Amino acid sequence: MKNLLKRFDIFFTILVFLVMIPAEHFEWFSSFEDQFVSIRHILRTSYADPAKVTFPHDKIAIVVQDDDFFEDYGSFPLRRDDIGKIAENLARLGAKVVMVDILMDFASSYDEDPLIAARLKSAGNTIVVSIVMFEEDDPKKVEKIIYPTETIHKATTTAYSNHQEMGGMLNRLRIYPEVGEIYGEWPISVATVAAYLGVEPRVKDRTLYLGDLKIKLDQFNDFRNDYPYIKPGVNFISKDPYIGLSAMDILELVTDPNDEEYDEDDMEEFKALVEGKIVFIGDTAEVSHDYFDTPMGKVWGVEVLASEVATLLKGAPLKSASTTAEIIIGLILLLLLVTSNFLSDPKLRAFASVGLFVAYFAFCTLSYIYLDLVFSMGYLFLAGILGFVAINIFLFIEERKQKSFITDAFGQYLSPDVIEALVEDPDKLSLGGERREMTAYFSDIQGFSTISESLTPDELVNLLNLYLTAMCDIISDNNGTIDKFEGDAIIAFWGAPLDQPDHAKLCCYATVDMQKALIGLREEWMKEGLPRVLVRMGVNSGPMVVGNMGSQSRMDYTIMGDSVNLAARLEGANKFYKNFSMISEFTYKQAADFIDVREMDTIRVVGKNEPITVYDLLERKGQTSGKMADLVPIYNQGLQLYKDKNFAGAIPIFEKGLKIIPQDGLSQTYVERCQRFLEDPPPADWDGVYTHTEKG
Repeated sequence: MKNLLKRFDIFFTILVFLVMIPAEHFEWFSSFEDQFVSIRHILRTSYADPAKVTFPHDKIAIVVQDDDFFEDYGSFPLRRDDIGKIAENLARLGAKVVMVDILMDFASSYDEDPLIAARLKSAGNTIVVSIVMFEEDDPKKVEKIIYPTETIHKATTTAYSNHQEMGGMLNRLRIYPEVGEIYGEWPISVATVAAYLGVEPRVKDRTLYLGDLKIKLDQFNDFRNDYPYIKPGVNFISKDPYIGLSAMDILELVTDPNDEEYDEDDMEEFKALVEGKIVFIGDTAEVSHDYFDTPMGKVWGVEVLASEVATLLKGAPLKSASTTAEIIIGLILLLLLVTSNFLSDPKLRAFASVGLFVAYFAFCTLSYIYLDLVFSMGYLFLAGILGFVAINIFLFIEERKQKSFITDAFGQYLSPDVIEALVEDPDKLSLGGERREMTAYFSDIQGFSTISESLTPDELVNLLNLYLTAMCDIISDNNGTIDKFEGDAIIAFWGAPLDQPDHAKLCCYATVDMQKALIGLREEWMKEGLPRVLVRMGVNSGPMVVGNMGSQSRMDYTIMGDSVNLAARLEGANKFYKNFSMISEFTYKQAADFIDVREMDTIRVVGKNEPITVYDLLERKGQTSGKMADLVPIYNQGLQLYKDKNFAGAIPIFEKGLKIIPQDGLSQTYVERCQRFLEDPPPADWDGVYTHTEKG
């Protein structure tokens, strides 16, 4: 709990998620959110039930004034009398509602207003656009309504064309109930559907009622425009031949049966495209620039209105998820994101976080496509990304601290490879241990007490520093781990924390290299008047417990177990053989293919009942040379005579070896032991095991 309170990243992540609740409600980042809406809506039109996303061309048509129309027409804009004629012709073709998406708020320069007014009145169920102007200080308070000219206004119904862009995109229509209640003005799409159904619109408790249709509105009194599927290669719904009609065709259509140019076939053809429908008259010419950004890309203004009508007729199926649902999903995402940060592997942590975002995207997308439920993706994505970054920055800082701690704490007595392994997996430094097969190394300077008495404190410290540095460098070069120093003694091991299958070989190589290095160091130190430094080394392989042992505040990465104790006994046992490198049969068994040895003895060390065979470590495999190479076969001959209890015959053989290397401790030891056995023979059942009664 104490550590959790230090996690500023988690508190930051929680705070960001909490901030996203009001941010989503008031749509502070609607531009960002709209991009996610667009992606989902495009997928919806591709994968949802076709019945849900197909434009209802059996109920809605659009009469377009496009570039081709104006090229034939010869002037811009369309004259008002011709607008009225188009509306009148549509009515004669059986259009149920004619919606004129052309603002005519100023008087005609050609005095056409009475003409269009008469035609609109003759057409009957027509609607012409108005615009509601809101006060700058209070965007909900109406300043005025811009109607068509008074002459036109008296002849038809009006409806406002205001559209509230959210983040620069038209994906919803905002309804102002007070405008409808006070001024009788409704959005074009609402007024058009109401006229089509023959009902009066009303809003109550954030619900728009159009007869039996109940349209649930969001917190802004908006409903979502469910833009329809657009056929490949068409680009705009008004280009669909079943939806879009040329204004020129309708304008030039002769509808009077008494006219000599009347064509009954033309009437029937256009009647099939118009009768009983809502028909929009709108401008889709490039020069008008009447297009808007929507989830489906650029859409002409008249197409936006037609899509809104289609949406209302379907009951506006797309619904915003409730605030409660948004909060629940946000809390689940927050919990999973925070939980994922406890994964120790950075790659796994990143994979889990990415998987979480992908799952959330899939959930929101599938809900949008198949359940008509719109969750706000962008806000939680933004919160999730910020939280992910904060968490990973914190963990990166903590990992850097941990790596620095490991490097500082262990860098001077672990090899670079071991340090790298610990940095990659700091869990290896957790309190506790594990049992594994390893090799332990112990060394001690012979006669160190005597040496220390002959030197001043400064000289002793300097000598020890030079000695320990040289030995530790060799251990590190052979990927060993230095356990600790006990005065002049060095304790090291191989096989942890890295997995080292060749731990026995590496330790033997390090032992050989250290003895070689000591030859040069001895000569150098003796030239400086320092004592002769000889070092006994003991090596054993076997099962050991390794790990950080101690308290939470003070730990020591160390080894424990009987195999460790045996290595310490072998180091001391060198004293009885006047020897300096002793390895156990367990080490030799694992490293036999890599080292040269000579068998020393089969012994029982203090504290052990089981006998073990020990070996003098000489060199890397096949590299024993010089006098030692000459001595080994002679020594082995003498050792065999000793094992055969031919002590008298063994003595001259060992003495022969001493003529090659007079200071060979093993040969000296066996000469002395054979002489002692000649005077005091071992028991008749002697098994050749020599029992040591001292630790050495």
